[in-house]
Amino acid sequence: MGAHALKNPVAIVGMACTRFGEHWDRDVDDLLVEATHGALASAGGLDVQDIDAFWLGSMVSGVSGLTLTRPLNIRHKPVTRVENMCATGSETIRNACFAVSSGAYDIVMAVGGEKLKDAGYSGLEMPSVPNDGTPAVLSAPAMYSMIVPAYARRYGVSEEQIKEAMTHIAWKNHGNGALNPRAQFRKEVSKEAIAAAPALAGNLSVFDCSGVADGAAAAIIVRAEDALKYTDRPLYIHALALDAGSGTGRHDSDYDYSDLSEAAVSARQAYAQAGITDPASQISLAEVHDCFTPTELVLMEELGFSERGRAWSDVLEGRFDRGGALPVNVDGGLKSFGHPVGASGLRMMFEMWLQFRGEAGERQVADPKYGLIQNQGGSPGELVSAVTIVSGAA
Repeated sequence: MGAHALKNPVAIVGMACTRFGEHWDRDVDDLLVEATHGALASAGGLDVQDIDAFWLGSMVSGVSGLTLTRPLNIRHKPVTRVENMCATGSETIRNACFAVSSGAYDIVMAVGGEKLKDAGYSGLEMPSVPNDGTPAVLSAPAMYSMIVPAYARRYGVSEEQIKEAMTHIAWKNHGNGALNPRAQFRKEVSKEAIAAAPALAGNLSVFDCSGVADGAAAAIIVRAEDALKYTDRPLYIHALALDAGSGTGRHDSDYDYSDLSEAAVSARQAYAQAGITDPASQISLAEVHDCFTPTELVLMEELGFSERGRAWSDVLEGRFDRGGALPVNVDGGLKSFGHPVGASGLRMMFEMWLQFRGEAGERQVADPKYGLIQNQGGSPGELVSAVTIVSGAA
């Protein structure tokens, strides 16, 4: 395998995240300024001119590095715009970490921001790679809804059992989000209300789908050996993995929509980099890409948290609840935050920043050792998946 751990370790020494939601009175400039200035303040009061280089993640809310230089009044600095569908936020972090680890820069910033609520972006349609025009045109909920019957057939589970697990995931994530002041939807929802919601696509109801939101988040990254100059509680990066599939799954008659292989490959690479041999017991908490509830269900197996065909029962037994053995999406996930595309991966990292500093309040996980972030873009059969592993120890 050619993917290796960073030769020169890096750490996050400052982070900030805006509230996600409907910001009708603010534009993307305002959100980027709030996130970047918040991150600078949390790193000992750095000035924006102290940052050597920037990586900006945005899918639709701007083009080029000028999207960041104008609102921040950045002059004559390298600013790179990154886009990798819904994995964009994690890509900004990955590339910024590479730049510091290589020795090219001493201190850099990864920023993700998106303004979608008044941009006409519904989230139903997904961008696709160039093709010959023959692939079926399906909405995002329709594509992810096909996981349910496929998973049921593959593992001999009824679709009713899968739906019960999906309902538990929505109930769990909305309950976690109710405790998070930055979440868009801060209301617990009963399992009865979730289960009774009308179908939107296949077995998916509105409570099985994440929403659209505006938001931004930012992180400051330095060499691990320098981290304590900026904060007494850095967040250390142990693995950065990315896998982009061939994009041919929907053309492949053998592909049945019951797995997300790119997530499994990126997880294996990340575990090898971090020295994780048993993720089910060594990972303390995880933030995963719950764009739809069956996505989170299948990811429990792709990430090695559940045995194949058993994630639905682990979910129902509460293994991934906030008080369970391996809490997943303790901040409320995409279900509670919505999905401002360029910011979501950084929002997931921000929860790790809080958790490993002991600042997550009612959501705090006791004594975390390793945290995992999985952020993905695309759809079953044509996916990009990023996995990052962090901890509070070098």
